[in-house]
Parts: sequence; structure tokens; C-alpha cells
Amino acid sequence: MTDVLRFRAEAFSAATLIDAIGEVYPHRAHILDLVSPTPGRKIFGRAVTVRYIPHRSDMAVDDELSFARFFYNAIGEGAEGAVLVLDSSGQHEVSIGGGVKFSRLHNHRLAGLITDARIRDFEEIARLDPVFYCRGEALRAGGGDLMPIAANVPVSLYGTTVLPGDYVYADTSGVVVMPSGNLEEILETAARLDREERASLSAIREEDPLKLGKTATGKS
Repeated sequence: MTDVLRFRAEAFSAATLIDAIGEVYPHRAHILDLVSPTPGRKIFGRAVTVRYIPHRSDMAVDDELSFARFFYNAIGEGAEGAVLVLDSSGQHEVSIGGGVKFSRLHNHRLAGLITDARIRDFEEIARLDPVFYCRGEALRAGGGDLMPIAANVPVSLYGTTVLPGDYVYADTSGVVVMPSGNLEEILETAARLDREERASLSAIREEDPLKLGKTATGKS
């Protein structure tokens, strides 16, 4: 079923999906200005979430062990095809992880990862099966800057809320967050909007420039 949904969703652009969501919900449902080590690839899947906060030395444990604990809490028993969404609490310019840490997504067959922070090791991550979208590449490790605090809770990336179980779509133009309860309606609306856009393109190709020019100037 997920493969069918992925095929349907990936037939549309992020812009068409956002327009479709806008007919159902008025809230913000997109995230912009993220980049990928593999920019030609798309993500689609159900969101699982981890929220990060700025590091506190009186609370922190080893960064690697801490991420592992929250990662496994987030994915539970249904990891395959999921999208891991990491909220940096607005710490956009620091690293939230790299190739070694995020190899777990490959091992457990996740569809990808989306975060508003930076990640390290683009070259290494590009060789993994999951697709990654983030703020940009980092050089310095961020273990002393961020720490995970909660798994499978509502998170916010650039002012857009993502709930565990939402469907997330991402391509080079942006990220779209689709409430799971209305996914079918959103996809059907996207299909209608896509048909209407194609019809408009066809009508534009058939326009008579002379006729329209006369109408615009008020001349008969």
C-alpha cells in the first residue's frame, strides 16, 4: 500500500501538493531552503520524529548512545519506509549527525531523513539508500551543541509542524507535510489540480496573439 501511495505522491510536484493541501487546510505545510547530498532524489513516507534541544552538560550522555536510544524509540517495530524528522530547536547552523550515526537509517530501510540542522559526510551519506534533506553540510561535529530529548512528539521545522504519522514528501523545491487523515483527499485534489494545469497549458498554446492583443488595447 505504501508503494502505491509513494507512486501516486511522487507523480506530482511539491508545489501541486501544497496547492492541494491548501484546499483542505489553511495551515503552513511546507519547508523551504533544504539541500540534499543527492538532489535528484525524492522522499515519501510516514514521519517518525526526534526533538533536539541545545546541549546541557548536566543532562547529556554520550551523543552516539543518546541518538541510538531515541532513534529506536522513534522507529519502533515499523521502521521500513519511514522518514525520520529531526527538529533542531532552531539551531540551524550546527551538525545534528553524520554518516556513521545515520547508517542506522540504511540498516533499517528507512526512506530518508529531514532536518533543519546541518549534517556531516555528504559523500558518505550519498552512498546510502535513504534520502537526506537538511540545512547544508557541516564540518564540525555537533555533539556538544545539540542533544535529543524526545521521540515521536510534535516537532517544528522553520515554523511548520510535523506530527508523528504525517506523510512527508520532499524534492529539491521543498518539503510537504500531509496530515495522514486526509491523505487520500489531498492526492485526489492534487490529481485534479494537475489536470487543470495541463488543460491551461494546452489552452495557452492555442492562444491567438493578435486577438488577445487587440482585446488588451481596447481596439476592435
